Amino acid sequence: MDDANGLLSPSASTKRGRDPIFAMLSKCQAAAAAGADVVNGTIGALLEDDGALAINATYVDAIKASQAVDVAAYSPLAGLPEFNDLLVELALGPERPALLEHLASRAMATPGGGGALKLTAANLLEQGGVVLMRDRHWGPYLGFLGEAGLERRTWPLLGPNGADVDVKGLDAALRTTVADQNQVLIWLNDPAHNPTGLSLQAESRADLLEAVVDSALEHPDVGHSLMIDAAYTLYADEPHGWATTLAEAMDSGMMWPENLMLLWAVSLSKSHTAYGARCGGLVALHPDIQALDRVYEAFAVTGRGTWSGPPRAPQTAAIGVHQDAELASAWSDRLDVLTDLLARRRTALVEACASKGVPLNPTHDGFFAWLEHDRPGDVVDHCAGQHVYLVALNGGVRIGLCAMPESSMDRVAQVMAEALEVVG
Repeated sequence: MDDANGLLSPSASTKRGRDPIFAMLSKCQAAAAAGADVVNGTIGALLEDDGALAINATYVDAIKASQAVDVAAYSPLAGLPEFNDLLVELALGPERPALLEHLASRAMATPGGGGALKLTAANLLEQGGVVLMRDRHWGPYLGFLGEAGLERRTWPLLGPNGADVDVKGLDAALRTTVADQNQVLIWLNDPAHNPTGLSLQAESRADLLEAVVDSALEHPDVGHSLMIDAAYTLYADEPHGWATTLAEAMDSGMMWPENLMLLWAVSLSKSHTAYGARCGGLVALHPDIQALDRVYEAFAVTGRGTWSGPPRAPQTAAIGVHQDAELASAWSDRLDVLTDLLARRRTALVEACASKGVPLNPTHDGFFAWLEHDRPGDVVDHCAGQHVYLVALNGGVRIGLCAMPESSMDRVAQVMAEALEVVG
């Protein structure tokens, strides 16, 4: 029955639909099982050219070698202190010492970057409020918002003439939001944006930060939180670009509003190839440590009531890898290899699309590329008919170059060009 015999609550009864990514993956797997020569661009995990999961063995082996007590024992609710210190290091990189001369930091372990999203959605806005984000974004954001009783307000992904930021669009969204609610929360997936691979360049980061700071200064009674979703950042040319932008702004005399907090959602899923370990955290900066302590007290209560406590073994494994110079070097070397693999695939795809007239969006880093289109389902269906499997999302087609061998990029571009000709 539509209402599941009255078992679902009214709000739960609206939860319908199958994830489009997994739906297309199922089609691809069925075709492959039937003997078709498929190209699978649906997967959001990094694969080797032969289709095997790409693994950074240094970290995965450290998890496998975990002591029994680390597998069996609880973690502190907010995570192990040494792991939380590592989260700050991963978020800020070499800019950490300079930034922490001026700002206080707090960190908390979460089950992956999704846990960090959950904490901000549950605590930094009242139910019924809106979260600001660009109009092309990771689809599951909407699930986190729905569970928290929130909505979204978007601004364009690209600015005029293809600029990588639309400051006027952000300003307009900020003005509308500060007039309607007492808190502003921005989710910004950068660098290596999912689903486009776009990375904001230094000038654009500075312009965006200035817009948020100006809004906070002009509306001192409205709390402002800018959260950088850094899920793919360690695969980018500027993995700590936001920390650099912040340090440069402070060196130039930027006035930090008391009603502004900057956060990083850190995930070890991609950077450490441990998607199933569910390990990550939330890092925040603010001049007032007492304000951060109060915020993180609320975060810890939410964590306790949602996932009870974060997994301990992935934390201790990460601590062990990053505190051992030899292991840290091996992990970093493997990360470089995987980053180069992605860069070669992206270059091959961009060149092939350019030669065949396929107008990809600007794409720089990370796991994905993007084809903007108002009939993405039709484009994807045509491609699937040629056994090239991509994902239709709102406004375009996500191309999972993380899962496709470099040698397939010419075929992918050709099939997309044919699809565009047929679909129009």
